[in-house]
Amino acid sequence: MTISTKKRPLIGITADLADSYARNRRTYTDMVVAAGGIPVILPPNAALRAEMLDRVDGVIITGGDDIDVSRFGIPLHPKAECMHAERQDAEFALLKALDERPDKAVLGICLGMQLMGVHRGNPLIQHLGDVLPNADRHRNDAIHPVEAERGSPLSSGAVRSWHHQAISEAKGFDIIARSDDGVIEGIIDPTRRFYLGVQWHPERTDATETGLGVIRTLVEHAR
Repeated sequence: MTISTKKRPLIGITADLADSYARNRRTYTDMVVAAGGIPVILPPNAALRAEMLDRVDGVIITGGDDIDVSRFGIPLHPKAECMHAERQDAEFALLKALDERPDKAVLGICLGMQLMGVHRGNPLIQHLGDVLPNADRHRNDAIHPVEAERGSPLSSGAVRSWHHQAISEAKGFDIIARSDDGVIEGIIDPTRRFYLGVQWHPERTDATETGLGVIRTLVEHAR
């Protein structure tokens, strides 16, 4: 498919914080470019998140380590590997700022989708191995199928996953995709311009429909 000749929108990509570096995988930026956007890295600074949002046309909330639910009074699972506290603060500050900007195009990927769900009070399965007999099929970039709802922005097909957590409910969203073992794989807020979360990694998925196509849909809504 030919990339649109329209002006390329700026797509903010939230950065992880590890080993004193604000960074993310190159696959995110490469996919945004391939989808017709200009990638902009958003460092994990909670105080500046709202101002960052006002300078970009769309946002990708990226994958990463686990949410520290102990900060909400929930016991932390022993297998949890939590993201840096500054990143967690920054991501929830971003989500709060997005609540005041419903026309901003947003895509949450893996952890990003979990953050979107938890931000609205949805419970988190802290370790899929506790509830699924073959949870490892969702880890290590393993490929598995997802089934998308007809008429949704998502397509059914094979995807790459790397997660051991997932939301168990999606209050405030429509569930628009699940894996064949029942894990919630896609959510959308139909009251917003484009506010979509996917549990898999489209930036590393080979199939166009479930990979580049997801990023391209964000970019088109961000124009």
